[in-house]
Amino acid sequence: MPSHRSLPRRATLAAVSSTALLLLSAPAATSAPAYDNQGYLESTARCTAPDTAVVFGSTAGSRVAICSDDDGELEYRGVRVRDGARLIAVASRSADGAYTASNDGIDYMVTSSALVISAEEKVIRDEPMLDFHRPGAASSPSTESSTPGAGPTEESTPTTPLPPPLPAEVGGGEG
Repeated sequence: MPSHRSLPRRATLAAVSSTALLLLSAPAATSAPAYDNQGYLESTARCTAPDTAVVFGSTAGSRVAICSDDDGELEYRGVRVRDGARLIAVASRSADGAYTASNDGIDYMVTSSALVISAEEKVIRDEPMLDFHRPGAASSPSTESSTPGAGPTEESTPTTPLPPPLPAEVGGGEG
């Protein structure tokens, strides 16, 4: 029969073992994807010259960029990291500073705090921003990553098909 002195020791060992298991199974913090003033490097969430990035950011499962052309027209460029699904669509800016794009009845709203994906008024996903940039603001390039979409909308269909997902956008984790 165990002594009363060994019970507290066993409880302590069990607590230490449980804590160690929790630490081993906890997801590792990921660093932000590499970027410059045009968006994320090697990503669909990047503006190409002459367009310029207005804002860009990443969540645990997505990367997004809002680009502006010479005429001030906005474009949403998003990618779901898990499988590389991409969406390029016409975007607009609301009075409160949020950017929105729509595709097949799904709305994608980008703010400095989240990417909110909704159908009509029902939120499908609310992904907190982990990394957010407004080019021209005081920030330096980083060296340190879902938007579902069946493809571009009719009004934003590019003249050439999109290439396959970039290596940095495939298999980036769960999301």
